[in-house]
Formats: sequence, structure tokens, C-alpha cells
Amino acid sequence: MNHAPSHAGHHGADHSHHAPDSDSQAEILDLDAEALAEHIASITAWLPVEQTPRHIVDLGCGTGAGTFALLARFPEAQVTAVDASADHLHRLGAKAEELGTADRVRTVAADLDADWPDLGRPELVWASASMHHMADPDRALRMAHDLLAPGGLFAVVELAGFPRFLPADAPADRPGLEERCHAALDHQAAEHVPHRGADWGPKLAAAGFSVEAERTISVHVDGSRSPAVGRYALSSLKRLRAGAQALTAEDRASLDHLLDTDGPLSVLRRGDLALRTERTVWAARRA
Repeated sequence: MNHAPSHAGHHGADHSHHAPDSDSQAEILDLDAEALAEHIASITAWLPVEQTPRHIVDLGCGTGAGTFALLARFPEAQVTAVDASADHLHRLGAKAEELGTADRVRTVAADLDADWPDLGRPELVWASASMHHMADPDRALRMAHDLLAPGGLFAVVELAGFPRFLPADAPADRPGLEERCHAALDHQAAEHVPHRGADWGPKLAAAGFSVEAERTISVHVDGSRSPAVGRYALSSLKRLRAGAQALTAEDRASLDHLLDTDGPLSVLRRGDLALRTERTVWAARRA
């Protein structure tokens, strides 16, 4: 995604603390998809679809975590993947080629805060970690409602916040460092992304949807189970460090030790990492 300030093509993980470069953002999205593949698959399996969708639209698809989960869940479906970032769409297209699903994926570059292009008439619309980035999310919900075929389902997946990785008492010299990093940036995030953490149920109802189900998933992926967790933690802390001017000098120094991949205190050398977050899913139907 490459437009500011609302980042409405965004998907996957919440990167609202500060504007990242495209490569680092794509890396985070890919790591999120790898580490949370089982959880994403469980969400797609839970969706209360009445009929198997033949056409799906992924709004704010990022590098394709949702797109490929949906292709696997619905093997007869075609997916239109929409994002504002040409780089993300290029990466998604390359993955589709690698996986042999290119004939089932259409990529569309679009700013979802502007006029929407013709996206067909899907039976399922998926929006993961993208609605809260909209400049006018109520408008976006109405657009999604009108996009859907009658009886179609809209799945909104949102994050409680950016994942945590370190134990609360880590690192030894500065316990609670990760939480302080997030707290130092929360004010900025609230200013630029005011809809993060919203209750989307009433908003969906106001847009004309019937909210059929809501589910909150607590995610805990131990670092020993997925090699992506360590790399995800490193990328996360790098992004926190870039926006951590409000931290004390001692906290910044401790964070630098964690980020020094050649040093003895590197986050990659820790055996106690775990990816911890929550995701809430709303399943809403167009009457």
C-alpha cells in the first residue's frame, strides 16, 4: 500500500505506528501470513457461507494472506485482490504463479478511499486489517454492501493491536520494554488511525448488513513452533525503534541490543519468544 494518510489498501498486520518503506511492510505482511497461517485458515473455515462462493473480493489484500487462504478454502472460487500498492499486488501475483493459482486471481490497483472500480458481483467480500485504515469507514462499508450479491457475506477481520513477542519481564535490563515502545506510539496511532479497535458490529448494521456472527480469536504462537516468529519479532522491533523517539535513552539502548543480530542479546537468540495478539471477525450478510 502506498497512499497516505489513511493506508486504505492495507492488509494483514497493523503498521499504523509510522509510515514504513514498501519492502519492510511487505516483509511484515509475509511474516504475519506465515506465522498465522493456521489461524487465518480457521477463520475462513468458520465463515457462515450459505452457498459456496464462486467470486470473492479481498479488499486491502496486501501480499495475499487472505487471498491464498480463501483460494484454499474455496477451491472453485475466483478471487479479485484489491490494494493500493502496486508492489504488494506484484508480489501477490508472483506467489499465485508459484502456487499454480494465477488463473484464479485477478489483481486490481485501487485507492479504496476514492471511487471504487468495477469489482463484479461477489458472493463473499473479505477485509482483513483494512477497514480501520479507511478515511471514511462508514462509506467503505456501504460500498461493500452495494458490491455484494444479494445474500452475500462480508467478513471483516480486525486486530486488537500490533502483536507482542517478548515476555513481560524482558529484557533483563529493561523489563517491559516492548509495552513501553507500543505505549510511546499509541498516541500517534490514535491520531492517524482513529478507527483502530472500533466495534464494527453497529457500523455494519448501519450500513445495511445483518450481522450474523462475531468471534474473537486469541492468538499465541510459540517461537519454537514457527521460525517466522523470530523474524517477525525482529522486524516488529525495528519498526518500533524507528518511531521510538519518546523512549528514554536507556530503553533505546536496550532495544538496540535486541536488534543487533550479531550480538549476544539479539532477539533472534532468545528462546522465549511468542507471537501474541487477538483478532475479531464479524460475519455480516447483505439481505
